[in-house]
Formats: sequence, structure tokens, C-alpha cells
Amino acid sequence: MTRVILHGCNGRVGRMITDLIAADEEMSIIAGVDKYTAVENSYPVYQNISECALDADVIIDFSNSSAVDALLEYAVSKNLPVVLCTTGLSDEQLAKVDEASKSIAVLRSANMSMGVNLLLKLIRENAAVLSAAGFDIEIVEKHHRHKLDSPSGTAIALADAANEALGGEFEYVYDRTGRRMERPVKEIGISAVRGGSIVGDHDVIFAGTDEVITLSHTAYSRNVFAKGAIAAAKFLAGKAAGMYSMSDVIG
Repeated sequence: MTRVILHGCNGRVGRMITDLIAADEEMSIIAGVDKYTAVENSYPVYQNISECALDADVIIDFSNSSAVDALLEYAVSKNLPVVLCTTGLSDEQLAKVDEASKSIAVLRSANMSMGVNLLLKLIRENAAVLSAAGFDIEIVEKHHRHKLDSPSGTAIALADAANEALGGEFEYVYDRTGRRMERPVKEIGISAVRGGSIVGDHDVIFAGTDEVITLSHTAYSRNVFAKGAIAAAKFLAGKAAGMYSMSDVIG
């Protein structure tokens, strides 16, 4: 039985993870952490993770960037692996994540969906072939009106996957306002749409002469992120210190 501390347990995805693990015979949540405690949980909930003295096997984090520093300090002190799902981290925080991975197992992914991570794999395998054939690369991402960061971490990860396959020679362009010039060959355009209740929609467009190939992923429910986080936690429990990703989970 894998014992989980759920960091951000009362958020939208946190509640989904709670429901999914309740029906999972291989896992149990032994404690939650959330500033919002006016929710009835089947496990104890702490406002600060430092208050938790229970033994666990792994932490699943779906909180916010302001809570990540304390989370990492706790995980290192307890030698606990962390599935880090929070996005929008600063460069300083990312450096702390890298430092923590020298002591504990950390799995960090811009998107916990299994489908998105298979999409990343497809891009890595095909971007070089399509670029060499003259295809331009554009990424369009769509999210709900409440999303704070733009472009999404997933959109950047998709661009990074293509750019890595292309030797890191391409520049990212987020705004072409006022620019009167032909599109340079070595650029990846990234556009963000915000509106309504869109859970998450990503299109990677390979635009060639007389033909277009579009690789797409649409999330219809946040359950895809919750399921991915649970799969990641099962994978990460007991792993040696280091930095892991969802590509390690899907193989």
C-alpha cells in the first residue's frame, strides 16, 4: 500500500485525486495539506505541511507556487519523493527543485496527462523530419479564463520537445504585433487563448506547402491530470534520488 500526502488536497484536482485514490486498493491518502480546511475529508488536513508528522511513501503536489519552497524543504527533511504538479515556478524555485532532486526523487512535468506526454514523444520523433521538409511549427493553446500563466507550461514543453529535436536552434515568438516581415524559418510561434471553462487544448501545427499536419490533445476533464499524478506517484515511490518525468512513467 502506497501512503500518500496530498499537498493541495482541497483544490479542484486535489478533490479528484482524493476520490480516485479512495477507490484504489494500492494507495491511501494518510494526510492532506491545504490552507482551505472547510471541507470534510476522510484524512487529517494540515494548513502547513510542516505540521504533518505522519509516515508516508510519497507526496503528490497540486497546490500553487507560493507553497512549493516549504514543500521541498519538508520532502528533503523527511526523505520523501515528490510528484510536483504545480506550474508557474520562478527560475529560483526551479533551481531549488533541481537541488532537491540531488537528495530525493522528484517527478516534475508541465502536464500530468498521459496523452500529452505521448504527444511530446510524437513531436520529438517527428519534428526534425518535418522541419527538414519545410514545415513551419506553430503551437496554439487554449485554457479557461481563470488560468494565470500564459502561455501554458504545456505549450512551452511542446515547443521545447520540438526545439530539442531540432538542435535547440529555434526561437520562440509569442507576439507578432507590429512586425512586418516574412516568417523566419527558425522560429516556433506560440499563441494563447483564454476563455470560458476550457480545461486544456493544445494544437501543434506543422504547416508545409499545400499540406498541414496538426497533432492535438484536448482534456475534457481535470481527471486526466489526477489519473496521471496517481500513476506517477505509484512509479516514484521507492525510487532513488534524481529528476524524473512522465516520459519515465509511460516508458
